[in-house]
Amino acid sequence: CISESQSSDGTAAPTPTYHSQRYFSILSNSISQYNPIIHSKLQIPILYTSMNFNRAFQLLIGALAATAATSFAPTKLTLSSSSPSHLVQAAATVTHTTAYDQRPIVDIPPMPLSCSSIPSCDTETLDAEMDSFADPNDKRYGASDWFHNIRSLPNSTILSDIKNPVGWITTWSTLVSLVYKICNVRGLGHVANKMCLSSTPHSLIASSIGLLLVFRTNSAYQRFKEGRETWENLLNTCRDITRMTSVYERDIGIKTKQRIQRLLAAFPYLLHHHIQPRCLDHDQCEEIRDTPHALVLNEPRSIHRGQRKSKKTSRECWVDKRSLPWCLLPDSVLNKCAQSHNRPLWVADRLALEFTDIKYTDNWTSRERLDLLKSASKMSDCIGHCERIHQTAVPLNYARHALRSLTLWSFTLPFGLIDKLGLMTGPAVGMVAWLMFGVYQIGHTIEDPFQGSLRLTDMCNSIYRDVMYGDRNEAGMRRESAFRKDGEKDNDWDSLGDAFGLGWTVQAKENMDLYNEQLV
Repeated sequence: CISESQSSDGTAAPTPTYHSQRYFSILSNSISQYNPIIHSKLQIPILYTSMNFNRAFQLLIGALAATAATSFAPTKLTLSSSSPSHLVQAAATVTHTTAYDQRPIVDIPPMPLSCSSIPSCDTETLDAEMDSFADPNDKRYGASDWFHNIRSLPNSTILSDIKNPVGWITTWSTLVSLVYKICNVRGLGHVANKMCLSSTPHSLIASSIGLLLVFRTNSAYQRFKEGRETWENLLNTCRDITRMTSVYERDIGIKTKQRIQRLLAAFPYLLHHHIQPRCLDHDQCEEIRDTPHALVLNEPRSIHRGQRKSKKTSRECWVDKRSLPWCLLPDSVLNKCAQSHNRPLWVADRLALEFTDIKYTDNWTSRERLDLLKSASKMSDCIGHCERIHQTAVPLNYARHALRSLTLWSFTLPFGLIDKLGLMTGPAVGMVAWLMFGVYQIGHTIEDPFQGSLRLTDMCNSIYRDVMYGDRNEAGMRRESAFRKDGEKDNDWDSLGDAFGLGWTVQAKENMDLYNEQLV
């Protein structure tokens, strides 16, 4: 929309004039009145003040075009013939975008629910921001990262979780070593000798405790792996449904396809909320309580951690309609979904209804319908798998016995080491306690992978991007091009040569033999 730093003839771009400043002020005020969060986040006035004129106008027009919705009408602009050409182009682009479609057009990740950073489906983020959460988190740590791991130890989540037992055990071991030292100094050797225990009992018990910890950690990792596989199956199922609806778009209909896309995009976020509820806090509820953006969900259980379940069968959970996934559904559908206790299951049922309502054609038969209905059943199975992992904990007796055995072994360990280590007993036992309790805590952390071990938000965003590519999502349009043959000819493939000829196969065999010889 906006000219670059130089115009087409190579001359410098026009500097801000009175007209451009006036129109800039009108557009900026429109954005700030409708969505002050975006206006402040883009820092448009700062860019304009620093004379980054083209960049400021790009951000401004992009935000204005993205906020085109039924509830927002841009300020009418009257551009004279003497107005700068880049302003005329920008205003024409805004008008065209508003008239083209009034549906949410963006792809943004759900951010922490705070009043100053509530995601909106009516906000177009920059391409760099959209790509920042599209890439998988494939960070691995090798032996070369040892210094970074040591340096980041104070920020360790596991260390913060086990600091109480490790601190108490270290203090107790240090106190025992001090008493032992004082007894030897003051001639109370007989008392010091009675404080010493043989290391044999601890050596024998250490094997049993190690087996308990290994079994708990392995069982927890199996649950972690199963949870990841469940979300992988959900991702593949959503992609398969999107592929079917795109291939049979003419038979299904554009409207039906769009409804299916939005239901699919909302499903992973609703499943995430189902197993890990994320509601607005009290202050945020007070700010949106009297606005049309507030939505009250019917929760079947208390969601506050550390508190016992209340006697009530449901509780209120406030969310913002402007955030994902609530903005993907119209109010008539959203109100029904909000009253359901199992919202992802409600969406799976609605998808099955959408599949059933598709009329038969020459290409769309009962076979294609049954394939999509099976996909809806797979989505329902994913809900059950997540519920089973989330609601089924490790047996209480096993968890308590392992923790009690580890605690008793750690508190008696200094009596078997004081005669050999002396005052170094406290730090040594503290290191052992950090190691043993850390392994126990890791098993406890990944026991329910949906409480932070798995990056569910990234998975939801990945499904959203792959599903909503046909909803004017510029980043996802790259996938939609696979279902369009515009500008392609059959002759284009012939120009590559005969891929199945004898010459090609002989050359390929020679190359493969040479490659195998190099490997050997």
